[in-house]
Amino acid sequence: MSACLAAGATATAAAQPEYPHTFPPDQNQVPQLPSEPWLYDQLPILTPSEDPWYSDPPNLADYAPGDIVRSREVQTRVLGIPFPVSTRQLLFRSENVHGEPIVTATSVITPGIPWQGSARPVVSFQEAIDSTSSSCNPSYTLQTGTMKESALVIYWLMQGFAINVPDFDGKFNTFNTYDEGKMVLDSLRAMKNDNSLGLTDSGIALYGYSGGGSGSIRAAELRQSYAPDVRLLGTAIGGTPGDLVGIAKYASEPQPGLAGTSNFTMWLGFASLAREYPDVFKPEEFLTPEGQGLLADFQNRCYATIALEGVYRPISEYFQPGKTLETSPEVLKVLSDNSLGKHIPDTPVLWWHGFWDELIPPSTVLPTVQSYWDRGADLRFYTVPVPEHITNAVTGWPPAVAWTSALLRGLGPGPKFKADYQLLPEGFPGR
Repeated sequence: MSACLAAGATATAAAQPEYPHTFPPDQNQVPQLPSEPWLYDQLPILTPSEDPWYSDPPNLADYAPGDIVRSREVQTRVLGIPFPVSTRQLLFRSENVHGEPIVTATSVITPGIPWQGSARPVVSFQEAIDSTSSSCNPSYTLQTGTMKESALVIYWLMQGFAINVPDFDGKFNTFNTYDEGKMVLDSLRAMKNDNSLGLTDSGIALYGYSGGGSGSIRAAELRQSYAPDVRLLGTAIGGTPGDLVGIAKYASEPQPGLAGTSNFTMWLGFASLAREYPDVFKPEEFLTPEGQGLLADFQNRCYATIALEGVYRPISEYFQPGKTLETSPEVLKVLSDNSLGKHIPDTPVLWWHGFWDELIPPSTVLPTVQSYWDRGADLRFYTVPVPEHITNAVTGWPPAVAWTSALLRGLGPGPKFKADYQLLPEGFPGR
C-alpha cells in the first residue's frame, strides 16, 4: 500500500507541476497528497466517470424532472463488507442551478424486514458529500464500502424503513446551491416512479448534517413550489450554514486555533462554484499563480484530502493584489442568491447547531433561523453546548433518528420552539 500511495503522489504531482511545493511557515505544511479518486481507479468497480451507466441519454431534454433514464441492482457494502439489503440505483433527470436538464443518480435501499399496513416509509439520507469528484458520490461509495456515513443509516433500516441516498451534488459536484434541493426532490420522484420498489405512496423524512443538511433543507424549502407531489413529512438537519456570504468571509481569512480548520471549505466552495458559475468564479482573475495551482489540485478530490490540504491555508492569502470578496459584487450575489431562507419550508423542521462550531459559526446560522421563525416556519431549533463540528453531528443524530422515526410512524412533530442560546464571548471567532 505504501508503494501505491507513493506512486499516486508522484503521479499527481507530475500531472500538476504548478502545485506549490513550499508554503509560508504559518500555514499548513501538508504536501500534495494522492487523491481518493486515484485510489478508486485501482478497484474493479468502475468509477462514475468511466461507467457508461451514468451517461446522459441523447434525448435528455425529452425527460421530465424525476423521470428514470435507467436503473440497476448493486451490492451495498458497509466498511467494505457486503450488507444484506436490496439496493436499486436509478439514474434520473433533474436540473442544475440555471434550470438546464442534467442527470444524476440515487440509491434506494430496502431492508428484508416486512412492512405491513401502509406503504413502507422512506428516509432520504443526504450525506455530506463535500467533494469535487463524482467518485466520491454515494452511488459509488456505497458499492465500494467507503461511504463515510453509511453506518448511520442502519438504525433506520433496523426499523424497516427504506433509505433513499441521492447524489444530490450531481456528476459535476456542486456545493451549497439550490439545485441540490431539486436533485433531492427529483430523486424522490424517481423513487416513486419505479413501481417495482413499492414506494409510490410512502411518507418521506429528510435527514442531513453539514453538507448533507444543505441538500436536505434546500429540498424542504423548494418542495411546495418545485415538487408538491413529494409527500414530505419532515426534515432533520444540523451543522448547516445559512448565510453563505458570512461563511465565505469567515472561511477565507486566517482564524486562530481550531477555527483555522474552516479554511478548507472556501477552497472546496471556489472549486465547486467555478463549475456552475464559470463567468463569476474565475481562478485566473481572482487567484495568484500559487493559488491557481492549489485550486487545480482541489478539482478532483473527496472531502478527506480536500480537508487535509486546505485547513490552515486561507484562500485570501492567495488572492491577487486588490482582490477581496467585497470587491467582487458578482461573487457576493451568487453567495447571497444561494443562501438559505429564499423560501420557507411548508413541512416540519428539526434543526440543531453547536455553540462552538469551528467550521460553521453560529453567526452564519442564527439570523437565518430567526428569519424562519419570524416567517412562520414549523420549526424546532436548538443549540448544543458541545465544541467541534463532527462531535455535534453525533450529538444531534440520536434525536434526529427518534424524531424522524416518530413522523414516519404517523406521530406528530411536537411543539415549535427556538432555543438559540448564545454563550460565546465578544471577539470569539465566528461570534
